[in-house]
Amino acid sequence: MAGGTWTAQNKVRPGVYIHFKSRPQPLGSLGERGVAAYPAPLPWGNPAEVIVLEAAEYMDNSLELIGFRPTDPRIRHITAAINHAKTVLLYRLGGSGAVKATATIEPLTATAKWGGTRGNDLMVVVQANIDDAERMDVITLLDGEEVDRQTVAAVEELLPNAWIEWSGTGAPAATAGIRLAGGADGTASGADFSAALSAFEGYSFNVLGVPLTDSTSKQLAAAYVRRQREDEGKKVQAVLVNYPSADYEGIISLRNGIVTSDGLQVPPEYLLWEIAAMEAAANVNESLTYRAIPNAVDAYPRLTNSETIAALQNGELVITAVNGSAVIEQDINTLTSFTADRGRAFSKNRVVRVLDSIASDVKRIFDMFYIGKVSNNPDGRALLEAEIVSYLLSLQGQGAIQNFDSQTDISVRQGADVESVLIELTIQPVDSIEKIYMTVEVV
Repeated sequence: MAGGTWTAQNKVRPGVYIHFKSRPQPLGSLGERGVAAYPAPLPWGNPAEVIVLEAAEYMDNSLELIGFRPTDPRIRHITAAINHAKTVLLYRLGGSGAVKATATIEPLTATAKWGGTRGNDLMVVVQANIDDAERMDVITLLDGEEVDRQTVAAVEELLPNAWIEWSGTGAPAATAGIRLAGGADGTASGADFSAALSAFEGYSFNVLGVPLTDSTSKQLAAAYVRRQREDEGKKVQAVLVNYPSADYEGIISLRNGIVTSDGLQVPPEYLLWEIAAMEAAANVNESLTYRAIPNAVDAYPRLTNSETIAALQNGELVITAVNGSAVIEQDINTLTSFTADRGRAFSKNRVVRVLDSIASDVKRIFDMFYIGKVSNNPDGRALLEAEIVSYLLSLQGQGAIQNFDSQTDISVRQGADVESVLIELTIQPVDSIEKIYMTVEVV
């Protein structure tokens, strides 16, 4: 007896033909947030590609990838960012022009793996191996801490490690320690910054943090974000320092910094690392208004009441001192020129996160499951509509939108071309309670 599967009821031979299929269910889901990207000068690291720091692996990998342990105060701004973001993307500015530190203990030459001043903190010790008098231990130290040890009879046997590349021939000579020298950081240029922005285009991220204060970098970053949002369909935001003139929902302008519990005054270009990570990690149903900055006890500098009001009206994100802590006064972006198409709600970052998530997730769902795979007929459009409705209902269930009616607030129709679909959608994003006006009648 014949058998197999069937699509159409057109079999010739007698038999059992079974069509297995899954029960229809939504294919897409709400995308995760929490990726922040930063172009920044660094004294160590690969200058030719994006450095990826994963929060789950940061404690183990930061030393090798960026040259410092997570607790090192010299990278406290990066550690602050990774405490919020699940992934931090770094592009090293000035790395291509950095000079590698070197040291020579004839016949051995040690050269730092990457250019930059961090290479000057490396030291090489060569000593006799206690178990084999014919071999030598070649030890790499960073800040006096052993990071690599190899036992060899000849220089040629040494393998490059995460810190040093070796050259030379013959038996290594003993030395109590020689420090690498001559390492120098390169000068960041506009070409470096443009290269960083181009490199980031190969990654998905939520927020770009630009800890640079020159006007050229700010203008370039603002133009980049606008192009990503409006031409490329990548709904990213950027955090800049003192750039409210952007007047755009994609740009957040940080006004001031903080004072930490140990008395450190953190200017906005360093606090920006943490703010950008917080914005990247914030969920679609979450506002950062009055969110406390960890380990902060004051704003730096403090703004007066009138200065705070003026800054908020100007579209600036302000840090305010409240009861021994420092908080984000209001989670806003730089949009202040409101229009019929972009009202005041677009200046609130929680609302922008909702709108950006809808745009990004619907595009992702369409790209993965529908484009070129589902017919543009009533059945196919009904399937797409059901997918979008399911997604929006999940947003509503999380409190990101409200009052969505799947019967009246969405329409999926044939577009102008045979392959196009027109979707018309009405949504009401939810914002957080920020102001309470109360009238009390006393009798």
